[in-house]
Amino acid sequence: MKSNDISLPTVPFRTRGGVRVPHRKTTSTCESIVMTVPSQVSIPMQQHIGAPCKPTVKVGDIVCVGQVIGDSDQFVSAPIHATVSGKVLKIADIPMTNGAKCQAVVIASDGLQTPYSELKPPKTDTLDEFLSAVRASGLVGLGGAGFPTHVKLRVPKDKNVDTLVVNGAECEPYITTDHREFLENSENILYAIVKVKEMLNLKRVVIGIEKNKPDAIELMRNLIKKEGKSDYIAVLALKASYPQGGEKVLIEACTGRVVEMGKLPADAGCIVMNVTSLGKLAEYLKTGMPLVTKRLTIAGSAIKEPKNVIVPIGTMIKDVIEFCGGYSEEPKKILMGGPMMGIALTTDELFILKQNNAILAFNEKDARLMETTDCIRCGRCVASCPMGLMPPLISRAVKLNEIEELKSLGAMNCMECGCCSFSCPAGKYIVQTMRTAKAMIRSAK
Repeated sequence: MKSNDISLPTVPFRTRGGVRVPHRKTTSTCESIVMTVPSQVSIPMQQHIGAPCKPTVKVGDIVCVGQVIGDSDQFVSAPIHATVSGKVLKIADIPMTNGAKCQAVVIASDGLQTPYSELKPPKTDTLDEFLSAVRASGLVGLGGAGFPTHVKLRVPKDKNVDTLVVNGAECEPYITTDHREFLENSENILYAIVKVKEMLNLKRVVIGIEKNKPDAIELMRNLIKKEGKSDYIAVLALKASYPQGGEKVLIEACTGRVVEMGKLPADAGCIVMNVTSLGKLAEYLKTGMPLVTKRLTIAGSAIKEPKNVIVPIGTMIKDVIEFCGGYSEEPKKILMGGPMMGIALTTDELFILKQNNAILAFNEKDARLMETTDCIRCGRCVASCPMGLMPPLISRAVKLNEIEELKSLGAMNCMECGCCSFSCPAGKYIVQTMRTAKAMIRSAK
C-alpha cells in the first residue's frame, strides 16, 4: 500500500511487533581508529547478493589501492577492488561464514597503501553516468544485506518512487558504526543524499535515527537547516525498538506506507539506503576511491579493548581483534554482526567483507544459551513478530511437512530478525524453524 502523501513527517508512524533489547552501545563515544595495514589480505570474489566476480588479476601482479581485481558481466553484481597495495600472492578458495568456499585474491601488502594512479572523480551529469559511477564504486548495501547499490537505484519505469528513506536506526545491540558515521562523516552523508534525490528526481528524504542517538539526530538536523535543505529532508527520531532498522519496518515508521507481502520498497514508492552506504558513495563521487575499507565495531565481554575500527576489506578477523588488544579471556562465541541477526563463527581465521559491521566475542557466561522447554502457547512470538506471522502454526506445518500451509501462513515473509526467539520464555529456536520452513518451500518449487 502506498500513500500519496509526500509531506515531511514530524513523528514516526506506528509499527507492528518488535522487542526491547538491551542497547549495550559501549563504543558509541569511541572515535573510529584506522587499523595498521595488515601484512596480507584475502579478498573474496563474492561479497554481495548476485553473481560472484571473477579475478581480473593474476599471481605476481603488483596492485594498488582501489584497482579493480574482480568483476562480473552479470547485472546483479558489483566490482571488487584491491584494499592494500602490494603483490598478488595467489588466487585460491577460502572458507566463508556459511561453510562454503569462495575464490579469493590474496595480496601481500607492501605497507605503502599506494592509491591506483587512474582513480579520479567520476562524471555524473546524467542518470546513466551516475548509475555507472555507483556500480564502479563497488558499493553494496552496507547495513548487512549486501545488495548491489547500482541495482537498487535503477528504479523500474513502472514504479513511482518519490521517497528516499535513510536507514540510521542501527537497532542491534553493541553495534555503533552507523552512529559514528553520522558523527564523523555528516557532510558527506548529506552530499550523497542530495545527489541521489536529484538524480532520481525524488520528492523527499526521511532520515530515521533511533532516539538513543540524540547527538546524531541533533547534528543532522542542524546541518540540514544550515544547508537550507529542510524543505525536503526530515530527521525522524524513532523509538529505540528492535528491529527498527528492518527495511519494511523502517519504511512504515518513516512514511506510514506498508510494503505488502511479496512486494519491494519500490512498490511503496520508496528507496532505502544505509547511512554508511551514502557516506561511502559521497567519498567515491568526490575522490574516485571505491569501497576498500569498512568501519567495524569490535566489542563483547571477551574483547580486551572494544573499539570502532576502520580496516581494509579482506583483513583476517584475528588480526582485527589483535589490533583491539586481543581477547580478555577465551571466547566461547564469536559473531559476525549483532547478537540478534549475526552469524556465529567457528573460527576467527575468516575475512572481513564489504557488508560486515561488527565482530563480537563473548565469554562463557554471556554465550550460554538457556535450556529449552515445552511451548506454553503464550503468544509472545506472535505479538513480537514485525511481519505479523504465526510461528506456532508455522512450526506445526513444518513438522507435518505441509508445504501449502506454510505458503498460506506467509513463512517466506519472515525476515529472520529473531524477535520471536528473543521473546520466547521456553527458549525455542524459532528462527531456525522459520529458516527450515522457507527452505522447504523453496525445495518444493
